[in-house]
Formats: sequence, structure tokens, C-alpha cells
Amino acid sequence: MILTGPFTQLLPLTDLPLRGALSDDQLTITPNAGILTEDGKILAVGDFDDLREDTSGKGVVVRKITGPAVCLPGFIDCHTHLLFSGSRAMDYAARNAGQTYQEIGAAGGGIKDTMRKTRAATDKELIAGMTARLDRYLRNGVTTVEVKSGYGLSVDQEVRMLRLIKMIGESHAADVISTCLSAHVIPPEAEDETAWLNTILAEIVPTVTAEGLAGRFDIFVEGGAFTVANSRLFLEALKQRGFDITIHGDQFTAGGSQLAIDVGALSVDHLEASGEKEIVALANSGVIPVALPGATIGLGCAFTPARRLLDAGASLAIASDWNPGSAPMGDLLTQAAILGTFEKLTTAEVFAGLTFRAAAALGLNDRGQLAAGQKADFIMFPVVDYREILYQQGQLKPNRTWKNGLPIM
Repeated sequence: MILTGPFTQLLPLTDLPLRGALSDDQLTITPNAGILTEDGKILAVGDFDDLREDTSGKGVVVRKITGPAVCLPGFIDCHTHLLFSGSRAMDYAARNAGQTYQEIGAAGGGIKDTMRKTRAATDKELIAGMTARLDRYLRNGVTTVEVKSGYGLSVDQEVRMLRLIKMIGESHAADVISTCLSAHVIPPEAEDETAWLNTILAEIVPTVTAEGLAGRFDIFVEGGAFTVANSRLFLEALKQRGFDITIHGDQFTAGGSQLAIDVGALSVDHLEASGEKEIVALANSGVIPVALPGATIGLGCAFTPARRLLDAGASLAIASDWNPGSAPMGDLLTQAAILGTFEKLTTAEVFAGLTFRAAAALGLNDRGQLAAGQKADFIMFPVVDYREILYQQGQLKPNRTWKNGLPIM
């Protein structure tokens, strides 16, 4: 057993609801706190001195913390595209000069530009790039990361991406959750939308199943990508095969969120175009809305209506959408702090969106809170007051990260 502490403040984020608005008054703040761990799990959280006395003589290793320290659960990024090659700086400049995301894609930029660069990259190059991004995430306190395929866009290249994601995840200290996004856009070689979706079902899904490459599938429901009608048939077929579902929905036009509700998706991500009808429907469903402020910052569009979703009674996770095109920043905490400012989110709502609510969007219930039985993933900020973290708008980073109870950064 290992006892770590004392932390000036520890926020376990327990006893908070999965859905709806949260006030900072609902936060439990434990002073002089300790965390007792064993075999990667939390055994107890409480007063450091009490835990040390209770475990005296039991062979507990005490790892003393000195100086100011605020402890939170490790952050969870439930929507990323970390496996890619190349830059889309030209796209960024073109958007700032007035071109739309769709116009850039139609002219050969966008996702298909990254597809060409990713296909041309060696495995070694792709592994090095994703590993460096995961390393940076651990330094920034992100201990669980969802990673999508979707830049291969052929049978062989999508399977290649998923195999690389699995291999990197098995060797990296961060937990990697793999999602198959072969339905990102229609590949240039595909006959049409229906033909590519049928190819995914017939040729990619069997390999994913046989090799355990992913337990989740995603699809981009949007003009220029996949229609609601074809997406519904595709997702229903995947549900019948036992896969979890998430959807890129309501980014530029509405429709994806209702589809997510209809097919029982775990989450629907983006929602920048969601209106009152979509907000009410999501609040009355079990689907987790996921805000992607990185895409808003990258594209210069509206933020996900996070405040209205929470006030309506919906849940809200916050993810980075880290990708080379629309969300190149790759800084989850900075993006969440900015979203909080513009959408007037409480500190409790932001922290929940980065932890246990993000875990729920991935179908996980073993992380995101500091309590007995949870994974021992926690992070420390060198301050005495938790409110400093968002106040500094992402410039304050964790100075220590623990994964499975062990310090790794």
C-alpha cells in the first residue's frame, strides 16, 4: 500500500450528479488530504494524518507531499484524433482569410489532405507523433485519452491505424480508448456514401472484432460527410454487433443529435449548431453531450450551448477534438477554461466535464472520481486554492501526475 499526501486541498468530485447544472457549493473539499492506494486502485481518501495513523505498522509506503498542492482526479479526454501526420496550417490561414471549412474540403484540403499525409507516413513516424502527443497529455494531467482512426479512409489504411492505436495504447502509461471512425468522410476511391459504409461493415468490422481493435464506432453526420438516413442504417447494424456508438453531430447543421438519441449512442460530440429543440431532446435522453471548444477556437464558430444544455438538465463532457485541422491546439485545460468563461460554467461543471462526466461518455465508471475502488489516477497543481486552476486559463499546469497510484510525471 502507498499513502500519498498531504494535499492542501483534495476535490474528490464524488456525490455529484451525472446530469444537470452544478454549483461550486456542491464541491467537497478535503483539507490536509491523503490517498491510500494499492495495485493501481484507491483504497481510501481522507485526512492524511488519520490515514497514516490507521495504517501504521501495516507496511505502508508514505510518499510525502510538501508545499501547496491541490489534488484532482486525472483528466479524461473523450474525443481526440491523435494519430495523424502533417500540418493543416494552410487550412487555418484560409479559414482566417474567409473560406469556410466546407469550401476548403471541397477544394482538396480538410480531412482528405490529412488522409493523404497519413497514408504516406511510415508506421515509425505515426507512432512517434502519437506517442509525443500522449506524453504531452500526461504532463498536462490527462490520464485517459480516446483516440479515433479516420485518416486512413481505405480498408487497409483504417485497419493499419487501429492496429497502431492499439499497439501504442498497450505500451504507453496513459490509458488509450480506441474508436473506429472509418466513417469520417467518403474516401476519394469510394463509389458513394452507401458503398463506403457497406465496405466498413463487410471488410473493416470483422477485423476490428477478430483483433479487438476497438469497442466503439463513430460517424460524422453532416453535409459533405454522411446523411442521417444512411448513418442510421450503419449505426443500427453496429449496435446489433455489440459496439458502443458515438456521433459527430450538429457541428454545422442539426440532425446528428436526434440520431444519437434514436440509436442509443453513448455520446454526441460537437453540437455547435444545436438549437432549443435539440437541447430539450438531449436533456430528456441518456446521451452525453460533449463540447469541443478546441474546434470552436480553431474554426471561429459558436461554442457548444453548454450553459443551456446543463440548465435543461443534460450532462456535459468537455473534450479537445485534438486534430491537425479544426482543433490543432491540443490543450484540454486551456480550452475548457475558455469554454467556461464564454458559457458561464461553474468550476464544478468544468471539472465534472473533464473527469467523471467524460468517463461516462466513454462508458467508463471506474475513473474520474477520487474514491475507494476507483483507478488511482490523480493530479496535483502547485496552489493552495482550486479556483486558481481555471482562473489562470490553462497557463497553470499540473506539476505532478499519478497513474495507477504511481508518479509518472
